[in-house]
Amino acid sequence: MPLKLDIKQQFLARSDRVKCVDLHPKEPWMLVALYNGNVHIWNHETQQVQKSFEVSDVPVRACCFVVRKSWIVTGSDDMMLRVYNYNTMERVQNWEGHSDYIRCILAHPTLPYIITSSDDLSIKLWDWDKSMTQVQSLEGHSHYVMQIALNPKDNNTFASASLDKTVKVWQLGSNSANFSLEGHEKGVNAVDYFQGGDKPYLVSGADYRSVRVWDYQNKSCVQVLEGHLENVTLVSFHPELPLIVSGGEDGSLRFWHSSTYRLETNVNYGLDRIWCGAMLKGHNSIAIGYDEGSMILRVGREEPAMSMDTTGNGKFMWAKHSEVMQANMKVATLDLKDGERIQLAAKDLGSCEIYPQTLQHNPNGRFVVVCGDGEYIIYTAMALRNKQYGSAQEFVWAADASEYAIRDMGKVKVFKNFEERNTFRPQQACEGIFGGNLLGVKSKGSLSFHDWETLELIRRIEISVKNVFWNESGNLVAITDSSSFYVLQYKADVANSALQSQTNIDEDGVIDSLDILGETQDQVRTGKWVGDCFIYTTNHNRLNYYVGGEIVTISHLDRVMYILGYIPKTNCLYLGDKECSVVSYSLPLPVLEYQTAIMRNDHEAAAHILPSISEDQRTRVAHFLDKQGFKEQALAVSNDADHKFDLSLQLKETKFAFELAEQADNQDKWKQLSELALSKCEFNLARNCMLRAGDYASLLLLATSAGDRELLEQVAELAMSAGQTNIAFTCFITLGELQKCLNLLCDSGHYPEASFMAHTYLPSETCSVVERWVESLGTTSRKVAESIADPIKYENLFPDFQQALKAQSAFSTQHSESTPAVQYPSLPLNINRNLLKELEQEQPVGASVHTKDPDIELDDLDLLDGDEGNGLTADDLNLGD
Repeated sequence: MPLKLDIKQQFLARSDRVKCVDLHPKEPWMLVALYNGNVHIWNHETQQVQKSFEVSDVPVRACCFVVRKSWIVTGSDDMMLRVYNYNTMERVQNWEGHSDYIRCILAHPTLPYIITSSDDLSIKLWDWDKSMTQVQSLEGHSHYVMQIALNPKDNNTFASASLDKTVKVWQLGSNSANFSLEGHEKGVNAVDYFQGGDKPYLVSGADYRSVRVWDYQNKSCVQVLEGHLENVTLVSFHPELPLIVSGGEDGSLRFWHSSTYRLETNVNYGLDRIWCGAMLKGHNSIAIGYDEGSMILRVGREEPAMSMDTTGNGKFMWAKHSEVMQANMKVATLDLKDGERIQLAAKDLGSCEIYPQTLQHNPNGRFVVVCGDGEYIIYTAMALRNKQYGSAQEFVWAADASEYAIRDMGKVKVFKNFEERNTFRPQQACEGIFGGNLLGVKSKGSLSFHDWETLELIRRIEISVKNVFWNESGNLVAITDSSSFYVLQYKADVANSALQSQTNIDEDGVIDSLDILGETQDQVRTGKWVGDCFIYTTNHNRLNYYVGGEIVTISHLDRVMYILGYIPKTNCLYLGDKECSVVSYSLPLPVLEYQTAIMRNDHEAAAHILPSISEDQRTRVAHFLDKQGFKEQALAVSNDADHKFDLSLQLKETKFAFELAEQADNQDKWKQLSELALSKCEFNLARNCMLRAGDYASLLLLATSAGDRELLEQVAELAMSAGQTNIAFTCFITLGELQKCLNLLCDSGHYPEASFMAHTYLPSETCSVVERWVESLGTTSRKVAESIADPIKYENLFPDFQQALKAQSAFSTQHSESTPAVQYPSLPLNINRNLLKELEQEQPVGASVHTKDPDIELDDLDLLDGDEGNGLTADDLNLGD
């Protein structure tokens, strides 16, 4: 969507051709260099010439402020550089800087350098600490060097634009350019760096109507912007807004989106050709130099002009250009999900006499004030009838709906029932005012609170304030600056008592009238109080609320949003974006009150509030309790079965968790519960959970650890049914069920493994398995099948086969017997036995199917050779599950 740009003409001065402009960062001054040889400093607030210098009788093409020295530096067509003190208007120094026209002058922000460029193809650095000694001369361009721009992210590098069709990037201290950017078809007139974010971009404008955006790290052209009808003489990234501003000899000023590169708007004020421009970081103003004069434009505030009445049905008003629209928010938000865009049934209330920059309802919602163009108009909210108007730079409402204040020409005026009641001029220059329970006055580095009725000073605070937010009861206030916000408690009784007795007062007001409750490092964009909860949006697009010293995130927003207000009747918080699109988030008031009580450790009050919280909000409350560490209360409050199950696990409530798992009958839940039961040594519960979860691997571990033969047999059958043959094989071989192991291998087609197992453990089955193996190979490779030897047919290859059959017969009884674990210490290790020798001696000892070493199973025992066996383990049999 296009940007909602409010472009306002702030200043206009007609003059001779303007070749260069600059803005003072601290004073409301614009420096203007003219083709007739004069230089003026205009005060764009008073619209008057502040200073004037007759520099030469030839054109002055370059100038700049040097704020650190209170200087202006000029360059003219007589090749002279001149330095003036703008306070005393005396000329500090002049010298011949170049051998041709001087095109651009910059002051380095940290080093004592003046940097100049000229038609003599050079760029020069002058050190003012050394009486403007030339410290460096850079040459490399083959045509006039029209402009230079410092890199704001690295002040040691700068770019230059030249009519040789290139942009070059230079490093201070180096005599040659780092690299050149080529692509323009004609000479390049202007260049500028991107100041925000991390994009390594610069923009250049050239003859033949072209604007190019460059990635100076990749040294490539990112985008070409087309639209100008004549040569481009001005290009700049706006320091605060996502805009690229370009101007040309066609007299048009174009605004391009710096991310999408879409043309947002195009303005032409009929002052003929554009030659130059200037902008300031932290300001939206743009200074432009034309053939017929100079102008300052203010590209309006990002926050749109919109407001909502939170006392009734949520009448939402917004301005679209000069038209004022209205919609009923209560009706529009029925059955909406959190964050879902609200379809508004807009009603056109008519046109406003001024271009609206802000809209603001008064506390009771009966009136709405529209501010813009240095004026304000108060309308009735229902019919947009003009009730009051006047000139003002700023307007704020008091907590009393009949009171308001304006800031105009350095004065603050307070009105009651639309009649001016008081006027005062703050001791320090007033930079802004804030409404609410007390009248806030912003000065440089401080904020002072005054009583609305008497205008007496309540308290002055040293802070570079950005905004002030009061709660409805007037006892809490949030004060924000550029990086954090502070929550303070206002003690009205202390203030009133001190003012009446004129005691406990110092130069900063009533002592102890404000107590700080907390400081939070978070950048607040907009905020509202709901009860004792401060709800706000951040510069990182989060919607948070502050309660009792804790920050709770409601949602992560996908774009910049501004809080409109909270309506208790709908339990919804409303936000709008710069396009006046509105979304809502459910935020029941009882929930906020409950959380406030919890954070204050007032559990008795929380218990009284809990019944008023609807069932659908209980889980939200439970999650809040969980985060605060009150897990037992969270378990009692939550309605979410999954959340309750997680809490019961954390609290190790196995009985309750079992009931919840039965209701859900979820495999993951049974596994989690089985792990908890094992950790608590509740083996029967663990066994039950593992069976329900189908966790046969864990059951195998449990059965073998407990020596539970019955469970092991059950696991073997279940694993067979589930196709988990590796687990089934392990169970069978642990049980000594050798025939079942062999059948399992054959049924799964693992004939080679089955043959080796039979050869090792069941010699009597060797021939039948080999026969099946040969049969299976006959269909694929007859030659391989014929190479397999049968022990009966090739007895010479199996010399001990007959003895192995006898050993199997002699020890078969021991295979079917279960030896009690109590006999384990007295049994010999299988690895140390030789069954053939025992058979010859007829002295079999112990059970041949059990081992003393837990790492040596039955599969380590070789019936054919006691010293060199081909024992087969379960790990050798990759049966697959």
